[in-house]
Amino acid sequence: MNKIGKKIIKFFGKIYKFIDEKFITPFSRALYFLFEKLKDNPIHVEKLLNRPRILVYVSLILAAITFFLVDSQVITLVENEAEILANEPVTVVYNKEAYVVEGLVDQVDIILTGRKSALYLAKQLGEHEVVLDLSDYEASDTPVRVPLSYNQTVDNISYKLDPAYVTVTIKKKISEKRNISYELLNEDKLNEKFSVSDVTLDQTEVVVKGSEDTLEKIATVKALIDLGDSKFTEAITYEIDNLPLVAYDKEGRVLEDVEIVPQTVGASISFSTYKATVPIVVTTTGNLVAGKAISSITINGQTEYTVDIYGEKEDIDKITSVPVTVNIEGRGSGGALTYNASISKPTGVRSISESDVQIVVSFGEEKQKTIDITNIRAKNLSSGLTVNRTNNNPISVQVKGVQSVIDSITADNISAYIDLTNYTAGTYDVDVKIENNDPKVNYVVSSQINIVITGS
Repeated sequence: MNKIGKKIIKFFGKIYKFIDEKFITPFSRALYFLFEKLKDNPIHVEKLLNRPRILVYVSLILAAITFFLVDSQVITLVENEAEILANEPVTVVYNKEAYVVEGLVDQVDIILTGRKSALYLAKQLGEHEVVLDLSDYEASDTPVRVPLSYNQTVDNISYKLDPAYVTVTIKKKISEKRNISYELLNEDKLNEKFSVSDVTLDQTEVVVKGSEDTLEKIATVKALIDLGDSKFTEAITYEIDNLPLVAYDKEGRVLEDVEIVPQTVGASISFSTYKATVPIVVTTTGNLVAGKAISSITINGQTEYTVDIYGEKEDIDKITSVPVTVNIEGRGSGGALTYNASISKPTGVRSISESDVQIVVSFGEEKQKTIDITNIRAKNLSSGLTVNRTNNNPISVQVKGVQSVIDSITADNISAYIDLTNYTAGTYDVDVKIENNDPKVNYVVSSQINIVITGS
């Protein structure tokens, strides 16, 4: 009430100030000017005005003039004006336990028209309650056009609502039980070394409420777990309350017109950190200058260098090394090559202990030697077929590299194979290939072997 009283006092204060500025002050100045002109007049105007009855008459005349101006809307204060109250909330009245209403609006605009004084009071004192009353309507598949109402609290103003009507469909609310699962959000914000090892919700089903056709659209109901929460700082188990529940359709869209009971659930979330240590393997692209070979490769000053990789166990267990590629095109003379390499995380790796390494490649004079081998494996042979060599004669493999490297290579170090992808039964001459993961060595096989493939 104190606030309302202050607003009323402020309103009438403005009216008083307006009348004082527009009428009282100018009239007083005019009287003063008249007195100055008539002060020597024998009528003695000053004495005349000092009489009480004369002052009463003057006051009545001024009051009548002011009333006439206000009533005839001569002054700006009482001109009709319009005010727009934008985005006023709508209160919907209906049985929320029994019905679902589609097509509702949340906000409307109220256009008020009237005298400035009345508009001022309407803006300051009015509650501006817009109501959509559906209490007398029954459920039906046919849309109905319902008027909105405005609780006008000040007389002498007119109003218009935009929109004035809402077309809604009222349907019976039904309920069903549905199983719930969970969805992990913001996985990229979780500590890279952590993995979610287990999630247990404190309940497995909830009640969903809505119209029959809406419930038919529900594909899944999920509890949303935000992994970006700053509390997840250790690889331990956390108890989480108030996880929001959301219903999705088969396209993955959120269904807004579904009520879920309860609205939230709790969960137990366990984090783990799984690590494996694997070597960095250097591969090369390009060709050295003629007569040169790689004599050594060091990674951060070491001939063998390992890194730690983190991620899901099933992903990490598949990774045996982390590759880094160095371009050696046209190199071999002019000293060693120093290369600052960025390490790319293999698929499935969330975090890696090193993001970049320094690789130094040294060069020397290329030498070669020939090694005879007999052990040759067959790869990618189709099921139901067998393969045999027509003879077991050894084949020659040229081994190229600096002397210190090729001196340590024997037939037992060479892994030779033939690729039988898409081969069928028959006799073939096939190329022999060498598996080579060492960029310091180059293997050359110039001969083929003769094989026979038969069905089993």
